[in-house]
Amino acid sequence: MASSKKAIYAAILGNFAIAVTKFLGAAVSGSSAMLAEGIHSLVDTGNGGLLLLGIRRSQRPPDDTHPYGYGKALYFYTLVVAILIFGLGGGFSFYEGLLHTLDPGHGATGSATIFGVTIGGLTLNTIVLSAAIVFEALAFRTAWNEFNLQRGSTNFWDAVRTSKDPTTVTVLFEDSAAMAGLIVALVGVHLAHLLEMPILDGIASMAIGLILFSVAAFLAWESKKLLVGEAAHPDVQASVRAIANEQPGVAALGRVLTLHMGPYNLVLNMEVNFEADRTTTDISRTIDALEDAVRTAHPEIKYIFVEAGSLSGKRRGTNVSSGHNA
Repeated sequence: MASSKKAIYAAILGNFAIAVTKFLGAAVSGSSAMLAEGIHSLVDTGNGGLLLLGIRRSQRPPDDTHPYGYGKALYFYTLVVAILIFGLGGGFSFYEGLLHTLDPGHGATGSATIFGVTIGGLTLNTIVLSAAIVFEALAFRTAWNEFNLQRGSTNFWDAVRTSKDPTTVTVLFEDSAAMAGLIVALVGVHLAHLLEMPILDGIASMAIGLILFSVAAFLAWESKKLLVGEAAHPDVQASVRAIANEQPGVAALGRVLTLHMGPYNLVLNMEVNFEADRTTTDISRTIDALEDAVRTAHPEIKYIFVEAGSLSGKRRGTNVSSGHNA
């Protein structure tokens, strides 16, 4: 989780600084694409704060009303972030671009005097966007490095699809959208000036909106899967089965059900059939050893429920064991 926070802090600092410079550039030049990018960076700054809030609230210990903890709070806040990217970031960018397309005006014709030097709107936009690309690239590199630490040898798309910690993935895709939006804005501003077609600036803003719509839809889909409830990675399930089958007296396994209650909080429910000649004491000892082995191999499994039976079909007892978040 500390890894996720590092990427989020880098994104917040970078996005806030970039938002200020973009708004200054938009105020001077009147560029629709620049204004859209300013709103985008401001939304991303707020989103970083929401992710930090989600992490904090998800780490609250279990209580009577939430016996499995508050891990899914993180998934809720990730969904809120996706909605904000879609509504505020994408929606405003597209709307502003549409207005500018219908009434193009005169493009980036303003100027500003900084330290006694007069800088034209186009030049100022170029400086701001180029600097923003550099800062976003640095933030993206941080998010990319943290994501690589989490995914290990898993390929990129499999890691994104199977990840149960949405924070780093969210920041990574936010930064990717920011990079793409900055490039579109830079190209749009320059084409509008070179071709003397201010409408292109508005089209660039609409394109930025479409980029944000796409990223928001993807993040909302991933958050939905986690909120509804996903099982553990197949490798974890296979490992649990292998550990159970290694225990003395275990004849066969029934259902092995897992559910993520948070990025690092799993519930395991499994049916274990024992050899018919095993006593209740033998079964109890085996279950205790099974639980210890599973928790050692997969500390993220906090709650284990084992239903024991015999080959004859007779139920020999149920062992219920609850773990606690570290």
